[in-house]
Amino acid sequence: MGNFKQLVFASTLIAITSTSLIAANNAEMIQSIMKLRGEVEGLYGQIDENKDNYKSKMKSYAMQVADNEAQINRKDTALKVANAEMKNLEKIIADKGASGNDLTPMIATALNNLARIIKSGIPFKVDDRIADIEKIKADLKAGNISQEKALSLTWASYDDVLRMTKEIGIFKQQISVNGEEKLAKVAKIGSVMLFFITPDEQMGYAKRSGDKYSFVAVDDTKSKKEIHDLFDALLKQIRTGYFSLPNALLVSGAK
Repeated sequence: MGNFKQLVFASTLIAITSTSLIAANNAEMIQSIMKLRGEVEGLYGQIDENKDNYKSKMKSYAMQVADNEAQINRKDTALKVANAEMKNLEKIIADKGASGNDLTPMIATALNNLARIIKSGIPFKVDDRIADIEKIKADLKAGNISQEKALSLTWASYDDVLRMTKEIGIFKQQISVNGEEKLAKVAKIGSVMLFFITPDEQMGYAKRSGDKYSFVAVDDTKSKKEIHDLFDALLKQIRTGYFSLPNALLVSGAK
């Protein structure tokens, strides 16, 4: 009888223990499931947020592409205008070159048109280039150079404008950043982009707003690294390849 009571007590104890273990396991499983459910809901929320970010970025990229295409079209138009001016100059030379007529008015018109092209283009050493044009006009007026020499210099100036549309390299020029004049290194990408680095390590690019240009400094680390990598590549004479750059195409209203 005593052995029977011990057996019943042991069985009851085992049953209670098993029930407690099952309850504990169930509670742990429920907590695990709730945790997983929370993580899944968090992932769904992150997916929705990523979708919204992706849509926003694609919209921004589409706008940039449209702006860039418009700017490239404007640059193509400017190039065509310069070519047309050169052809017109060539025709005038052919018509008047052997006639002995006064070429001064024609040269002055060609130089004025060239100055207008330079002022409306990329802000690369604009003052120096305009000064060269004014010197040709002044020397011709003062009789320091002949009409033929002035014509040759004018032709060379047009040729220089066309050459610059393909030129990529690093130069130095005076720029104004946040109201301060600084002698900076500039990286010129043809006639569509112009980046700068100042002696105090300010970095940025030329920005077009309406008919005017300004040099805008960048603050974020990513843009600074991209500009620094571009200058480093150009210093190493690397002019082809894939470069990630800030959106510095000279587009009206670009940011």
